[in-house]
Amino acid sequence: MSILEVAGVTKHFSGVTALDGVTLRVEERETVGIIGPNGAGKTTLFNVVSGVYRPELGRVLFKGEDITGFRPDQICSRGLGRTFQIVQPFSHLSVLDNIAAGCLFGTKRAGNVSSLRAARDKARQFLSLGRLEGRENRLAGALTLSERKRLEMIRALATDSDVILLDEVMAGLTPTEADEMVGTIKAFRERLHLTILLIEHNVRLVMGLSDRIVVLDYGQVIAEATPQEVVRDPVVIKAYLGERWAQRHCIA
Repeated sequence: MSILEVAGVTKHFSGVTALDGVTLRVEERETVGIIGPNGAGKTTLFNVVSGVYRPELGRVLFKGEDITGFRPDQICSRGLGRTFQIVQPFSHLSVLDNIAAGCLFGTKRAGNVSSLRAARDKARQFLSLGRLEGRENRLAGALTLSERKRLEMIRALATDSDVILLDEVMAGLTPTEADEMVGTIKAFRERLHLTILLIEHNVRLVMGLSDRIVVLDYGQVIAEATPQEVVRDPVVIKAYLGERWAQRHCIA
């Protein structure tokens, strides 16, 4: 059974179709990249899956349960966490207390914490995972962009997520920072045995992370295959990558 299934999901905004019958399955411990042009519906898909939006048609199933229309907190409590395209840390709280919030309000599994003190103790275990050692007392609003993105990822992980949605966590980073972020994602994926969906425009990086890539355009899935197959798909080249990109990377 797939850990996450999106079945025929359609979402409209004021007459505009943002998602048009989107269907995809994600297997446990798989990493799936979601790519496509701006406005293709990628973040809308994440918002439907995580409960921010309710679709007009279709269903979202998580671990076999129909979670369509559930609130974001209800979905998070079942083990699905996410980050946002524009990072949203609690800027007035410390790094440690940002992570502790995830520990407090995540899943209800045995061993989950019920006090702020216990949450802070548990949160310290995540600092090294996000390469934030020595910054636990710093206000989140004072961090660099790269640090804020790592903080948001490990705050989501602190909820005890089985599946995490990463929305352009490498956007705005320098090439060096982006490569470091890939290393961070690989590290927590292997250590925590996670299933990951990620939206990313850097094709090189998303190819290096993903087992499979889904391509959206105008709210529809236009391709779904391995990274190597997707970048050679004429439909994907025309809709997203462009002929110049294909020529530069010697894609026939």
